[in-house]
Amino acid sequence: MDQKTRTELEAAAFRTLVDHLRKHTEVQNIDLMNLAGFCRNCLSKWMVAAAKDKGAELDLEAARELIYGMPYDDWKKKYQTESSPEQQAAFKARMGS
Repeated sequence: MDQKTRTELEAAAFRTLVDHLRKHTEVQNIDLMNLAGFCRNCLSKWMVAAAKDKGAELDLEAARELIYGMPYDDWKKKYQTESSPEQQAAFKARMGS
């Protein structure tokens, strides 16, 4: 497979992942972190880092809006729930703090 095709396939898979996460707002970031070790905010930070590597301008809030499909504060107000003690304990255990 040539690099151009690979990049296009990776981009398509990424867009599908982001779309899937936008549709499943019931899945909280802490759940993603506890199960997979990354969340929507991680994706946003990775986009900022990738932009920097390419010499492009992208701040964290703009990247979050690309991932969340709306401003981050709006998403939090609309969809974020309080994490349970169990979720918090699992997060601490996973992150080693």
